[in-house]
Amino acid sequence: MSSTLIRNGRVITASDDYVADVLMRDGVVRAIGTALEVGPDVKVVDATDLYVLPGGVDTHVHMENVIGPTITCDTFASGTKAAAFGGTTTVVDFALQTAQDSVLGAIARAQRSAEPQVNIDYSLHCIVTRVDAQVLADTRHAMRHEGVTSFKMFMAYPGVMMADDAAIFQMLRQVGADGGMVALHAENGTVIDLLIKEALEAGHTSPRYHAMTRPAIMEGEATHRGIRLAELANAPIYFVHVSSNQALKHIVAARDEGIPVFAETCPHYLLFDDSVYSSDDFEIAKYVMTPPLRTPDDQKHLWRALRYDDLQVIATDHCPFCMKEGHLGYRLQKQRGKDDFSLIPNGAPGIETRLASLFDIGVMQGKLSLNRFVELTSTTPAKLFGLFPKKGTIAVGSDADVVLFDPAATQTIRAKDLHSNCDYTLLEGRTLRGKVEKVFLRGELIVDGPDWHGREGMGRFVPRGEVRAF
Repeated sequence: MSSTLIRNGRVITASDDYVADVLMRDGVVRAIGTALEVGPDVKVVDATDLYVLPGGVDTHVHMENVIGPTITCDTFASGTKAAAFGGTTTVVDFALQTAQDSVLGAIARAQRSAEPQVNIDYSLHCIVTRVDAQVLADTRHAMRHEGVTSFKMFMAYPGVMMADDAAIFQMLRQVGADGGMVALHAENGTVIDLLIKEALEAGHTSPRYHAMTRPAIMEGEATHRGIRLAELANAPIYFVHVSSNQALKHIVAARDEGIPVFAETCPHYLLFDDSVYSSDDFEIAKYVMTPPLRTPDDQKHLWRALRYDDLQVIATDHCPFCMKEGHLGYRLQKQRGKDDFSLIPNGAPGIETRLASLFDIGVMQGKLSLNRFVELTSTTPAKLFGLFPKKGTIAVGSDADVVLFDPAATQTIRAKDLHSNCDYTLLEGRTLRGKVEKVFLRGELIVDGPDWHGREGMGRFVPRGEVRAF
């Protein structure tokens, strides 16, 4: 394997900020220093005036995820290519346990689809929809032998994916004792379903009623309930896509009590607010995600929590569905809910714009330091989900997943220029400060400006270990 020296870049990790050379050989970082001497067989890349960042780690993405009668429009190939162009070199996707298969069957099925397609490294959470003795046995086997150490459960979507409190408690107790993590989608699903039913009966069918029937208080109630289940189970817990202060205040209080509670938010909750739901226009369907966008006041609380470590991760929840029916052959996408908001697939794209948008609205506006930016998008997600120090940092012996980022460049975001199969971006026409210039996966150049050098199947499944963040 060839060797590459990144010369004279500003290396930024979660804890350090310095100018140095980084030598990558045989897929890992071999040396970091100043004025490193190398032979003629080593390719030298000048990174003067560029940031040298660890590859992004996005622990919440949905490629080829079947949701009801539809499927997300990104394949493992298109989604991971988009991730790479956005500076993300590792993703954690989902394997869904169905009525027809087990936890182990779900993991195997997801791997069979991913392996020939992935352009970057990946791992899997397993979505557990039912719990019995066999499921618990398979869960323990998956943790010990398959490298899958995190499991997602839903308090929403009754009759589809929702688990009851006893099932969640059983998983928390066992997974926590074994060194893993349960990730929880916290919304009160049965009350929300009632609100949806009542809205439709009253003739309210437009997309804005998606937000009106998923009030923040129902996210807060479920978050509080999940925390108490975790406390009883003596286990850590991780809350996905936190959107509101109603949820956040319970997380903050629990952490103050010393309970190991962790949580993520997503770029769209920091970029947009509920003012987008101000009309009955179907274009609002592009903002139909779960939870919905919240108030500007909620945004202020999210930023405060990111600064003070009450939120530890910014993941994308990249869950793309097309606005135009039939785009690239995809059916039953957003248009499915044209006459019934409850049928609109919940989710939005964002995997390619995460780093640049957060740099623009976070670092450039003084809301995040550079170190905190790296911590939220790479290091802490790697630690929480058993990928660190292989992933999530630039250190001797770590995988040579490296991003060269130009803080002075600007770019205007257009869906036609992105690499997702999705036909829209929430950031259409927005100009951002900061741009990914080059991306290396295990020392191999895969993104060079607009040019693609990666290949499908070059990504690897990364077995994960225990939680390492507390």
